[in-house]
Amino acid sequence: MPTTSDRPGSRLMDRAEYKNKPKPLTRGPDTTIVDAVAAMSDKNYGCVIVTDSDDKVIGVVTERDVMNKLVGKGLDPTSTKLADIMTSEPRMAKETDDMLDWLRMMSNERFRRLPVVDENGRIKAVFTQGDFVSYTWPDLIGQMRTIAKATVTNNFHYFLIGGGIALYSLLMIIVIGSR
Repeated sequence: MPTTSDRPGSRLMDRAEYKNKPKPLTRGPDTTIVDAVAAMSDKNYGCVIVTDSDDKVIGVVTERDVMNKLVGKGLDPTSTKLADIMTSEPRMAKETDDMLDWLRMMSNERFRRLPVVDENGRIKAVFTQGDFVSYTWPDLIGQMRTIAKATVTNNFHYFLIGGGIALYSLLMIIVIGSR
């Protein structure tokens, strides 16, 4: 299970992007698929979070669910309810959970949408794998810089020798070529 993080900026709720995430699309379990898909299309969302009357998450329906569980089985979207095709009891993160723990878990378990709930279990946001990658990209670039700097610093003599050989070779080409 993901850990609650004490590291600054690593909790889901601490990310600057978290505050700017749009409100998740929520509907009750008795909503028809045709109504849910219309709302998803209108907002250009890839999923609808199924909530109970207290706004607590009870399921998730994704575009893939609609294709595989509705279209693929020839069900009628005007009479089929979200409850009929939703993924019940989905994995949910708390706002205080560590972001990288969830990125690893989503990657390993192959799910792409993560409802984030507050301390009362009410939906606050939906993170996607794409969100996690874009949120961690600056951190990865920073780590690459640190590694590159350490590599050059620790192996400076090799770079100096290699640079000297390259410069000598270039000068020899110029000198020999000018004869």
